[in-house]
Amino acid sequence: YISVTGVQTCALPILLIEEMNTLVGKGIVIGDNLRISNRAHIVMPYHKQQDALLESAIAKVRGDRNRIGTTGRGIGPAYSDKMLRTVAIRAADLLDAEGFREKLRYIVTIKNAVLGAMADVADQPFTPWDADRIAEVYLGYAEVIRSHICDTTVLLHRAMADGKKLLFEGANGSMLDIDHGTFPYVTSSHCGSIGIYGGAGVPGGILGRVVGIVKAYTTRVGAGPFTTELDDEISNRIRERGREYGTTTGRPRRCGWLDLAVIKYTAAISGVTELSLMLLDVLAGFDSLQVCTDYTVDGKPVDSFPHDGDALAKVEPVYCRMPGFSEEITHCRQYDDLPGQAKAYIRLIEEVTDVPVKTISVGPRR
Repeated sequence: YISVTGVQTCALPILLIEEMNTLVGKGIVIGDNLRISNRAHIVMPYHKQQDALLESAIAKVRGDRNRIGTTGRGIGPAYSDKMLRTVAIRAADLLDAEGFREKLRYIVTIKNAVLGAMADVADQPFTPWDADRIAEVYLGYAEVIRSHICDTTVLLHRAMADGKKLLFEGANGSMLDIDHGTFPYVTSSHCGSIGIYGGAGVPGGILGRVVGIVKAYTTRVGAGPFTTELDDEISNRIRERGREYGTTTGRPRRCGWLDLAVIKYTAAISGVTELSLMLLDVLAGFDSLQVCTDYTVDGKPVDSFPHDGDALAKVEPVYCRMPGFSEEITHCRQYDDLPGQAKAYIRLIEEVTDVPVKTISVGPRR
């Protein structure tokens, strides 16, 4: 197997290196089992500042409610530079020290002008960036990851020619997709299987199995519409029991009842062939459960999924109320071990989405 994750996306090298060091500290050898695309775009320190300044500037001009709720890691600005092209830094650039320094000097000149203006709008102080200082730090990173950078598209095509199996892992929830999510409350990339072909450079149609990872309830981090969101003791119970806090930021996730309208839509755009239902054990102990099966607007059924965040904010959920299951299910290892109410919950998911549930998570342990 060749496992591919985050292909052609943005990366902050120090975070990658820290993760590598953690693995090495646990006795895991890192060599040919890690490959970084030479086309992958790199998050630079000024991107993080741009992320924060833009949020502050928008809030200053339009009010706090218009914040995107970004993680502030600089990913959006790095993707913006990718599209602007001449101010982007890619992994391959790190391998040419002199070329990298020269490129960074003109980029930083432009960035200082832009960020200085944004800081004025946000009414915040700004200290210009030093291109040579950034270059020294990033060239240090380059020495650590140099041996892992290669043309991953060639690597994958050779693997396919050799008959190897490829495993692609997506990132973020599908409703954060830049084109098909709750725009503008989205991330900067394609999150579902539709992003694999362009990102990895593999031909369309090679995916024989697409597994949709779905929680037994629905969550969201950051701002944006959330049709089934709860703001009560039930949401707190789900959050604590499911450990629903942001992986990179630690922010508490917003929690709500399972939204099958979202799952049906995202399964369709990603060509999902099966569902993997996570965290079913979190729902144990509830007297009753509710599941959103559809939407209405002004009392009328919605015939297609809302095209953006503003449209989604106008819908009302159509709920199906079901009896809960009181038994803990962490001991279950076969489908038949589950209580009848849990099986009914799973059957409803399959009926509404028209996708089979093939695997079920019943606890945090392996």
